[in-house]
Amino acid sequence: MSSPLTDTRHVSIYDTTLREGSQCAGISFTLADKITLCMELDRLGVDYIEGGVAGGSPKDDSFYKEMQGKQLSHAKLVAFGPTVKPGLSPEDDRMIAALADAGTSFVTVFGKASEEQASEILGVTPEQNLEMISSTIKYLIGKSKTVFFDAEHYFDGYKASPDYSLSCLRAALDAGCSEIVLCDTNGGVLPFEIESIIKGTLSVIPELAGHFGIHVHNDSGTADYSTVEAVRLGADMAQVALNGWGERCGNANLFTVVPNLTLKLGFDTIPDLTVLYDLAHRAAETANTKMWEFSPFVGKYAFSHKAGVHIDAVRKSSSSYEHVDPSSIGNARKFMLSEQSGRAAVIAKTNAMLPRLGFSLDDAGVIVDKIKELELGGYQFEGADASFEMLVKDLLGIKKSWFRLNTYKVVVFDNDDPKSHAGDDKSGVTASAIVDVTVDNRREITADNGIGPVDALDKALRKALTSFYPSIANMYLVDYKVRVLESKLATESVVRVVIESSDGVRNWCTVGVSGDIIKASFDALVDSYTYMLDNSLGKPV
Repeated sequence: MSSPLTDTRHVSIYDTTLREGSQCAGISFTLADKITLCMELDRLGVDYIEGGVAGGSPKDDSFYKEMQGKQLSHAKLVAFGPTVKPGLSPEDDRMIAALADAGTSFVTVFGKASEEQASEILGVTPEQNLEMISSTIKYLIGKSKTVFFDAEHYFDGYKASPDYSLSCLRAALDAGCSEIVLCDTNGGVLPFEIESIIKGTLSVIPELAGHFGIHVHNDSGTADYSTVEAVRLGADMAQVALNGWGERCGNANLFTVVPNLTLKLGFDTIPDLTVLYDLAHRAAETANTKMWEFSPFVGKYAFSHKAGVHIDAVRKSSSSYEHVDPSSIGNARKFMLSEQSGRAAVIAKTNAMLPRLGFSLDDAGVIVDKIKELELGGYQFEGADASFEMLVKDLLGIKKSWFRLNTYKVVVFDNDDPKSHAGDDKSGVTASAIVDVTVDNRREITADNGIGPVDALDKALRKALTSFYPSIANMYLVDYKVRVLESKLATESVVRVVIESSDGVRNWCTVGVSGDIIKASFDALVDSYTYMLDNSLGKPV
């Protein structure tokens, strides 16, 4: 792992999630979500939190009103809005009034920094646009606001007409703006162009050094790189969003930009990077969206190793295939098991269970052989750590039998058939399951309904086991995936089912394989419940 460079100057982290993030397809924050994320960002230690468009929606206005009664420990809340509308004075523009009345000491005003945009989008002359920028900033400063100016479309504008785009920055500075943010609004400018334009800008307006930020969209897939490059060239503010959420392809990702700036380049950003992994996943949960498991730094598999030679090398020297220490951002190394991994991987992964299993392993031959045998039949353990643990315990003779499954039965209804049991049911029930289990010579037979056979089985098994193990009530299914392994066999295909479960604190995955999708699903369910019982309260009641 390379040592960071020596530039330790502070770079302000300005988070745009509560505005830009809400513009991301598939994401819609409730008022409670916005407040939760705002408090999380404050605890993280970002410098500025953009709350939304003041006057833009009742939700954003309610957010600013609610936040007036809350105390942030570090961050400054920033209201966001446009320059004055053409033909109006700031005093008569309701959006400017909303900015002034949002209850924040800091405001960010966005305005066109492109002659083409001013003409074609706003329908104003270049001179009118400059006056709109200047008058808006002066008015808000007169209302005791610290004003940042988002120079929208700056890079595209500079490429087309550099003198005019520079004059927009000059107008904002002369009006008293505290920070100019150079925006690649379309996300189409490549990093080498970012570098060239920033250098050109500073050569004409040298006083901008130390007083400019960067805001990049990810339409070219280079937002993170461009943001880091801008900071390296002197930007003292990086505008980012949680998990890179934002309009179209998103914005620069806080969870990529901040570790690169801090761990690679030595800049001072936030106090504690070890909380990043947990925050990334909590944020995704709050937004009700799936976390991308391969995200740099904070993805579940960001530090996963599958090839045997890689695993062997990492065990000897972690820097051989890891660019930073996973723990530096709160993540952890993972060894993935497959036909490509060997004894070293199995030993490493099994010994990682040592605190719970209470043993170490020198000869992994039996486990390796069994894994390869099972994978030949369709099993895959690289995404099913809980099933791998069950397998190891079984092979070593230490797997505990928490319950014995006697029988189970599933009945699937045809809701289109008026004669079926569910024909008049409007609840969505499509299956019923009966489960017969025994625990310590006590037998329990239960039944339940569900939206599909797997849901019904899960509910019936949970109901049966909860009478013996109350902690089971906390368990629920998070995800369910099915893959057909031998499609040429049509209805006789072998399927692999992977189930992700949670107890509200941790998640785990189990796998089942069979020519019968119900059996494959139930095998994965049984492993899931067994894993939870192994790692929770323990003994039957």
